Amino acid sequence: MSKRQHRGLGLLGFILVMVWPIVAIGQEDLGNPQNGKVLFEKHCMHCHGVKGDGDGADTQFLMVGPANFHSLESRSKTDWELMNIITFGAIFSPMHDWADRLTEDERWDVLRYIRLLAPFNPVARLPISPGGNG
Repeated sequence: MSKRQHRGLGLLGFILVMVWPIVAIGQEDLGNPQNGKVLFEKHCMHCHGVKGDGDGADTQFLMVGPANFHSLESRSKTDWELMNIITFGAIFSPMHDWADRLTEDERWDVLRYIRLLAPFNPVARLPISPGGNG
């Protein structure tokens, strides 16, 4: 093995050592889905529906429909993206921010419950080639 290959492996090892703790922390499941269910039923179900498919009773009053958590678009969002939407709202939609109504822990609880209804699916973000080979 040449010196150049050794340096490349050393650099790769260094990067893995530095990044691995961040990845491990990022994968931690925060939130209590049982508490999240109670909060979802109280605050979210009227728009997002009982099953989270965007067909709640209040949708008749909305010009823009709420997210269907079972859609590939919603399921492919990371926890970080969903938490930002829950916290700050979504522009050009009826989804308002919840930062002033729910604590951070409560927002994580709701997010964890949403993930029970519709689990994360990162594959939905992959572009599909015209030939269908991924």
